[in-house]
Amino acid sequence: MLHADMDAFYASVEQRDDPRLRGRPILVGGRSNRGVVLTASYEARPYGVHSAMPMALARRKCPDALIVPPRFERYQEVSHQIMKVFADFSPDVEAISLDEAFLDMTGSAHIFGAPREMGRKLKARVREATDLPVSVGVSGTKYVAKVASDYGKPDGLVVVPQAHAESWLAPLPVSRLWGAGPKTQAKLRDAGYQTIGEIAAADPDDLERQLGTVGRRFHDLAHARDVRRVATVRASKSISADATLERDVSERSAIAIHLRRSADTLGRRLRRKRYLAGGVRVKLKSHDFRLITRQRKLSDATDIADVLYRVGVELLDEFDDPGPFRLVGLAVYDLEGEPAQVELDLFGDAARQRRLERAIDAAAEKFGRDALLRGSRLVDGLTRISPTLDFLDDDES
Repeated sequence: MLHADMDAFYASVEQRDDPRLRGRPILVGGRSNRGVVLTASYEARPYGVHSAMPMALARRKCPDALIVPPRFERYQEVSHQIMKVFADFSPDVEAISLDEAFLDMTGSAHIFGAPREMGRKLKARVREATDLPVSVGVSGTKYVAKVASDYGKPDGLVVVPQAHAESWLAPLPVSRLWGAGPKTQAKLRDAGYQTIGEIAAADPDDLERQLGTVGRRFHDLAHARDVRRVATVRASKSISADATLERDVSERSAIAIHLRRSADTLGRRLRRKRYLAGGVRVKLKSHDFRLITRQRKLSDATDIADVLYRVGVELLDEFDDPGPFRLVGLAVYDLEGEPAQVELDLFGDAARQRRLERAIDAAAEKFGRDALLRGSRLVDGLTRISPTLDFLDDDES
């Protein structure tokens, strides 16, 4: 099993594309202090800056850092190049984000050589195709391979033979357990566990009593047991478009403007990937960081932004929190492949709207995303920052 993870992907792409940024600390994200860091370059990380950190805090920690706005379309373009390289090495690739994937290399030794040689060749091919560094971990399970790739960052290659995996994991901190977030890590430390080896030595019944069912899973991982295989076809469950706002909003009309923008983004992505959405979800985050959601199943799956927007606005009636809100987002879920008969639907309001929106898509493809704008996009004072587009299907890589 091989796990490949690009190093500081967004920041690395920006530094590659703009030589003036090379060797300098950069933060990819919104310029507003209310935004978050999407990626910090390795030059910024010694200052204690990391992804998901509030931009205001990151700027205090690293005042000399350059802030670079994200270019998601560019990252997706480079990601496609990377995934094509991965596909040349294995037919079984599980892309789990734009910049990382698992590759099942079973039976490939006669083509690519021993595990270390496999990793070396993959790194060289990615560098040749993109001029970007990638860290690679190789082991007998997905879990150990992922820990190994992270362990060797940046630009690393770590091979952990399965026979030695348990002893290799033992001295590592519990934060390396897959699925152990900050709260779970605190619980583990409070219970007296500092290292993965201590988890391995614990009674699994005790771990279950202390942590619930996840305790037994941690015990298996600590023993380097992970039965999961590479999922070459991953169900696309949802795609979202949400953004932290420059200023909090509470008025329905202001929220609707942001829903309009998100609906346009989602409709464009659905059509590009030839998906239809079976449900719509609205996400609002209050000024005190409480996330509130409401969702609705659609009677007919759609890729039409107008439909997504109308349902999103209707869902606002189901929120009982008056706000103000610092984040407004829209998501689509229950995605399915676009059936052939949609192409044959030449009449009716839905077909006309789809043709209109595809014409807008074509204009954006040829002349840029802002070639055609809705009137609501011209409203001042409601600037979005820190956009996020969740990656959840294998083709989004």
